[in-house]
Amino acid sequence: MPQNSALLSFLDNDFYKFTMQQAVTRLFPVARARYHFINRGKHQFPDGFAAALRNAVDRMAELKLTKSERRFLENNCPYLDPVYLDFLEGYRYDPQEVSIDQKGGELHVGIEGNWHRAILWEVPVMSLICELYYQLTNASRISDEEVLLRTKQKIEAYAKLGVKVAEFGTRRRYSYDVHRLVMQSLKAYGEGAFVGSSNVHMAMLNQTKPIGTHAHEWFMFHAARYGFKMANSLGLENWVQVYRGDLGIALSDTYTTEVFFSQFDKMYSKLFDGVRHDSGDPLIFADRVIAHYQSMGIDPLSKTIIFSDALDYEKVARIAAHCENRISISFGIGTSLTNDVGPKAMNIVIKMTEAMPEQGNWIPVVKLSDEHGKYTGDEAAIRLAKLDLSIE
Repeated sequence: MPQNSALLSFLDNDFYKFTMQQAVTRLFPVARARYHFINRGKHQFPDGFAAALRNAVDRMAELKLTKSERRFLENNCPYLDPVYLDFLEGYRYDPQEVSIDQKGGELHVGIEGNWHRAILWEVPVMSLICELYYQLTNASRISDEEVLLRTKQKIEAYAKLGVKVAEFGTRRRYSYDVHRLVMQSLKAYGEGAFVGSSNVHMAMLNQTKPIGTHAHEWFMFHAARYGFKMANSLGLENWVQVYRGDLGIALSDTYTTEVFFSQFDKMYSKLFDGVRHDSGDPLIFADRVIAHYQSMGIDPLSKTIIFSDALDYEKVARIAAHCENRISISFGIGTSLTNDVGPKAMNIVIKMTEAMPEQGNWIPVVKLSDEHGKYTGDEAAIRLAKLDLSIE
């Protein structure tokens, strides 16, 4: 990927951004949202980084959905309706929705716009930040052949474990080129284990399944619109309203797993195919999920947990052994696939920070994961959410 270039495909984004976008266009067409870059790893950015990122973001205005890309979505994602696909064909990134500033080694990035537009920025901006960081700090990586071999060894090890693995590594990948090599190797050597990618462009290139449902921001917005106590239940209800049983994996930790399962009643437990784990101890989570289904009279083996929190082989092996013959499982593996090529992976996120559900005032939004270190949002809003939800 040439230095300072923008992305090469409109679909070079995570699938859940498109599935959420369709739901937003249908249910919340006037809503607005703000997102901010969070530098968890306290990385120092080199001089000129903001200008390079600005150039890359500006060039994203050139991207558009091609006819072949639309056909891929039509053939593989029947729950994306023709009206939404027409909207996607007409969508163009507006770089004015993204603010970029740099003070010394500190980078500041903000996104603001109508939610149905702003929702697409997070993943590509993060991937551009990572790629430009390695370019402008003159990082060096292992060779293409070593990338292919390392990925081959990983997917073959997962296959021996007997687990299903999806690639979830767009946001913090080393580069577009490394991502393509990883996908090439997963496709070539992952028979029986590799099931798809969260990246729609990579799924299309490799003729595999695009994977994803919704993210934390879906429930964070619902808290701004309906209040913290109603966020999970109405988030699930609205998802069902749009997708009618498709895309049935629910994200469980926006306001802690305990709160989620107190609201994940028998109807939702039967209707959704399973849940996704993204924070906290995965073994404790698995036990909690299994006990929940059993309490509802539901066979846990008929349901699935998708684990997606900072996975590597050792963690996957431990989870697989713990869950064997107890509940169906699969794994979404990100950074350890797409950014294991030499330099240390970046620890960065972009999160929704405020929402304006209707015409009116901006409302702070928060995420209260099962790990306190993954809390995001305004401190006063976090305190209010914990009080409202009786979280210690």
